[in-house]
Amino acid sequence: MLSDTTGTWTPVALSADLPPATVIPAWTPAGPIALWRGQSRRLSASSDRCPHRGMRLSHGFVRGDALSCIYHGWSYSPTGRCIRIPAHPDLVPPETIRVAVQQVEEQGGIIWVAVGEPVVGPPPLDHLVPLRSLTLDADIAAIEEAAGGQVGADGLIRIVDYPWILLLPAAQTGRTLVHVLVEQGRNVADRLVASRIAEAVRRGAEKGRKDAA
Repeated sequence: MLSDTTGTWTPVALSADLPPATVIPAWTPAGPIALWRGQSRRLSASSDRCPHRGMRLSHGFVRGDALSCIYHGWSYSPTGRCIRIPAHPDLVPPETIRVAVQQVEEQGGIIWVAVGEPVVGPPPLDHLVPLRSLTLDADIAAIEEAAGGQVGADGLIRIVDYPWILLLPAAQTGRTLVHVLVEQGRNVADRLVASRIAEAVRRGAEKGRKDAA
């Protein structure tokens, strides 16, 4: 989504869902990734497979500013280079042992990962506040119908009757990750309403998909 001629940005997670020294699985149009934040708060996005035995790196752990595979402990820097092999502690791993990495940006409480080489950064959404994320077993068309609105040029869906509640969708394989946003200045009661409305949109979209099947 939000693409240009050379690349795209995908909103893969909310900042609040990734505290320091943690790793989570995420998805982009290029495939699954390991999304992690070092203890220095630096963000990184890498291929979700360790080149040693293929274990998912999103099942691993973060120490300092390195991501380690849970299987044999091979560790990778934010640049993707292998920096430690526990079974051979005196070995300096060769440059050829590395995982692919992707450009990642954090803006307004949203974490974006690039596929390709976008010529501009992620879209500014400074007037909005992230509330929560939902994974829907529905495509974007079903979500648009349930919300009563369509994805705009800014990548957002505005909900009919509640234009201050916005959905930022990211299509996955067979499902859609949706980040729920509200306009700045909304109070706690408004945020509770937004959460309930988002759940209603999820139920409607998933029911619509089942009815169409």
